[in-house]
Amino acid sequence: MANTPQSQKRARQIERRTAVNKARRSRIRTFLRKVEEAIAGGNAETAREALRIAQPELMRGVTKGVIHKNTAARKLSRLSARVKALATA
Repeated sequence: MANTPQSQKRARQIERRTAVNKARRSRIRTFLRKVEEAIAGGNAETAREALRIAQPELMRGVTKGVIHKNTAARKLSRLSARVKALATA
Protein backbone atom coordinates (compact mmCIF):
# COMPACT_ATOMS: atom_id res chain seq x y z
CA MET A 1 0.00 0.00 0.00
CA ALA A 2 1.16 3.53 -0.77
CA ASN A 3 2.38 5.40 2.30
CA THR A 4 3.32 8.93 1.26
CA PRO A 5 0.83 11.41 -0.19
CA GLN A 6 2.80 11.44 -3.43
CA SER A 7 2.70 7.66 -3.79
CA GLN A 8 -1.02 7.66 -2.94
CA LYS A 9 -1.67 10.21 -5.68
CA ARG A 10 0.41 8.19 -8.16
CA ALA A 11 -1.60 5.09 -7.27
CA ARG A 12 -4.84 6.96 -8.04
CA GLN A 13 -3.44 8.25 -11.33
CA ILE A 14 -2.24 4.80 -12.36
CA GLU A 15 -5.70 3.41 -11.63
CA ARG A 16 -7.31 5.99 -13.93
CA ARG A 17 -4.74 5.50 -16.70
CA THR A 18 -5.14 1.72 -16.49
CA ALA A 19 -8.89 2.04 -17.05
CA VAL A 20 -8.36 4.32 -20.07
CA ASN A 21 -5.69 2.07 -21.57
CA LYS A 22 -7.84 -1.01 -21.02
CA ALA A 23 -10.72 0.63 -22.91
CA ARG A 24 -8.39 1.64 -25.76
CA ARG A 25 -6.92 -1.85 -26.04
CA SER A 26 -10.41 -3.35 -26.06
CA ARG A 27 -11.50 -0.94 -28.80
CA ILE A 28 -8.47 -1.88 -30.93
CA ARG A 29 -9.19 -5.58 -30.46
CA THR A 30 -12.81 -5.03 -31.55
CA PHE A 31 -11.70 -3.40 -34.80
CA LEU A 32 -9.19 -6.19 -35.43
CA ARG A 33 -11.86 -8.80 -34.75
CA LYS A 34 -14.12 -7.18 -37.35
CA VAL A 35 -11.35 -7.52 -39.93
CA GLU A 36 -10.78 -11.16 -38.92
CA GLU A 37 -14.50 -11.92 -39.23
CA ALA A 38 -14.67 -10.30 -42.66
CA ILE A 39 -11.70 -12.37 -43.82
CA ALA A 40 -13.26 -15.53 -42.39
CA GLY A 41 -16.52 -14.65 -44.12
CA GLY A 42 -14.70 -14.49 -47.44
CA ASN A 43 -16.00 -11.06 -48.40
CA ALA A 44 -13.04 -9.13 -49.85
CA GLU A 45 -14.78 -5.76 -50.03
CA THR A 46 -16.00 -5.91 -46.42
CA ALA A 47 -12.54 -7.03 -45.27
CA ARG A 48 -10.86 -4.18 -47.15
CA GLU A 49 -13.26 -1.64 -45.61
CA ALA A 50 -12.81 -3.09 -42.10
CA LEU A 51 -9.02 -2.92 -42.49
CA ARG A 52 -9.24 0.68 -43.68
CA ILE A 53 -11.18 1.57 -40.52
CA ALA A 54 -8.96 -0.51 -38.20
CA GLN A 55 -5.67 1.00 -39.36
CA PRO A 56 -6.10 4.45 -37.73
CA GLU A 57 -7.30 2.79 -34.52
CA LEU A 58 -4.13 0.70 -34.35
CA MET A 59 -1.93 3.72 -35.00
CA ARG A 60 -3.81 5.74 -32.40
CA GLY A 61 -2.99 2.99 -29.92
CA VAL A 62 0.67 3.44 -30.81
CA THR A 63 0.63 7.20 -30.26
CA LYS A 64 -1.18 6.76 -26.94
CA GLY A 65 1.35 4.19 -25.78
CA VAL A 66 -1.08 1.29 -25.51
CA ILE A 67 0.76 -0.93 -28.00
CA HIS A 68 4.26 -0.91 -29.46
CA LYS A 69 4.70 0.48 -32.96
CA ASN A 70 6.29 -2.72 -34.26
CA THR A 71 3.37 -4.74 -32.94
CA ALA A 72 0.93 -2.49 -34.78
CA ALA A 73 3.02 -2.62 -37.95
CA ARG A 74 3.21 -6.41 -37.78
CA LYS A 75 -0.55 -6.77 -37.26
CA LEU A 76 -1.33 -4.37 -40.11
CA SER A 77 1.10 -6.09 -42.43
CA ARG A 78 -0.27 -9.55 -41.77
CA LEU A 79 -3.89 -8.45 -42.01
CA SER A 80 -3.36 -6.51 -45.23
CA ALA A 81 -1.57 -9.50 -46.76
CA ARG A 82 -4.53 -11.72 -45.87
CA VAL A 83 -7.03 -9.20 -47.26
CA LYS A 84 -4.99 -8.90 -50.45
CA ALA A 85 -4.82 -12.69 -50.82
CA LEU A 86 -8.59 -12.85 -50.30
CA ALA A 87 -9.16 -10.23 -53.03
CA THR A 88 -6.97 -12.07 -55.56
CA ALA A 89 -8.50 -15.47 -54.82
